Amino acid sequence: MIENPILKGFNPDPTIIRIGEDYYIATSTFEWWPGVCIYTSKNLKDWTLHSRPLNQKSLLDLTGVPDGGGIWAPDLSYDGKTVYLVYTNVRERGPMMQNENYLITTDDINGEWSEPVYLNSLGFDPSMFHDADGRKWLLSLDNHYRENQRFNGLRLQEYDPISKRLVGDIYKIYTEPHGELVEGSHIYNINGTYYLLKAQGGTGERHSAQLSRSKSLFGPWEDDPHILLHSRDNPSLPLQTAGHADIVDTPEGELYMVHLATRYSSGDCSIFGRETSIQKVEWTDDGWLRLSQGGENPYMSVPLPKGVTEGEEKTDDRFYDFTEGKLSGDFHSLRRPAEAFVSFNEKGLVLRGADGLNSRFDQSLIARRIDSAHVTVTTKLTFEPEWEKHLAGLVFIYDTCHWHYLYVSRNNLTKAKEIYVLTCDNGKMYYPMKEPIAIKENTPVELRGTIDGGRLLFAYNDGEGFKSVGFELDINILSDRHIHLGFTGAMCGICCQDLYRKEKCAEFEWFEYKHNKKDNGSV
Repeated sequence: MIENPILKGFNPDPTIIRIGEDYYIATSTFEWWPGVCIYTSKNLKDWTLHSRPLNQKSLLDLTGVPDGGGIWAPDLSYDGKTVYLVYTNVRERGPMMQNENYLITTDDINGEWSEPVYLNSLGFDPSMFHDADGRKWLLSLDNHYRENQRFNGLRLQEYDPISKRLVGDIYKIYTEPHGELVEGSHIYNINGTYYLLKAQGGTGERHSAQLSRSKSLFGPWEDDPHILLHSRDNPSLPLQTAGHADIVDTPEGELYMVHLATRYSSGDCSIFGRETSIQKVEWTDDGWLRLSQGGENPYMSVPLPKGVTEGEEKTDDRFYDFTEGKLSGDFHSLRRPAEAFVSFNEKGLVLRGADGLNSRFDQSLIARRIDSAHVTVTTKLTFEPEWEKHLAGLVFIYDTCHWHYLYVSRNNLTKAKEIYVLTCDNGKMYYPMKEPIAIKENTPVELRGTIDGGRLLFAYNDGEGFKSVGFELDINILSDRHIHLGFTGAMCGICCQDLYRKEKCAEFEWFEYKHNKKDNGSV
């Protein structure tokens, strides 16, 4: 069986293709750099990070994008020769949303990608459709700024791969008859019938995947009388908010559908954000897709495809030894390339101090996804701050307005080197500890954060064993439930700030991510 989710921890908006016997999934990365994660598998169960294609400033500029902005809902497609990756860069949210839609291509998914082609700014979540006659069409959501007309239908325009631009008329092909938002849409031509797979109801509790069909690419469309996939009105399901789907066939002709969903981390909160799951689907006699296992709700366990074998059991624990002089692909930076502030020496990874944690510009921070409600994160830091504007440490972060920070700094009054805890909730910062904790000078310190359900416990070791900071924090302020229109997920990492000259550096020898117990679905 395949156990869901297949991509744990902040991996939303999946899109999938198959090239030969290899499958590829791309997911959204929003304000985290590099843009778009592409994962690969041979059996639909065991996935590894393949590449992060938007890894150059010429391909992506995230400077100043808002929290929850940046890369939304990439779309992977394959015409038998060339791989197409369409993506949206949301530069401003709100009614007059500022977004730009781009396309990059490659004839070898293991090779280099092209420079980006600007497509339009019509709306978000565009996708490319390759018709049987060889013509290519861009499907776009028309996002209107008027309050009572936010969803203004799905629009279609032809893409010319020779001139590398959209050409011809723009066709309005679909308007949802019940007024639900329609996004994350894909078109398929199945034996001469066009199918439109849509995400409906918004990406929260009313989310769903729904299907329509037509004999013409331009409609009219017949809506499936049944919802294909959803978690609506059933809070007991281990996979919530199911929707935003894409389908792929196997070499044996079976069909699978990837989709986003959310697991609870504690209570009705999720610090994982939206993750990627998979379901097996099949065609009915009357020409609609249905879950092979029946019903409309997502399953935690799904049958493997025919003719494939399971990979070896792998641990999700990770020890990152920075003295090896490289940065794992598990880590992302915030809005700018890590190369701008990361270097290596014989002691490990060096972060050059930059902006504070509320900045949308030049942060010196790297972080990885949190995928478990029971995990311990530890790092070893060498840092000798000269004054209070020098900070470095361990951070648990959702966005620039929501984080918990365990850090080392200097007390300007006592001149002591001290441990601090600083929390930011909804943009308001406060110190949850009564007094900072003095630690040894000229000595490395290990910093630790342990997530236990809804609790976060910080501890430190300056040479005499780990000591608790003496209180616990609410990790659920880093959950989608707490954050209005939060689209990412909780991350853990390391950072350094120099709020004076952006010169002070911090050295990190290693970073350990260890699961305390196995999370199986709702935890």
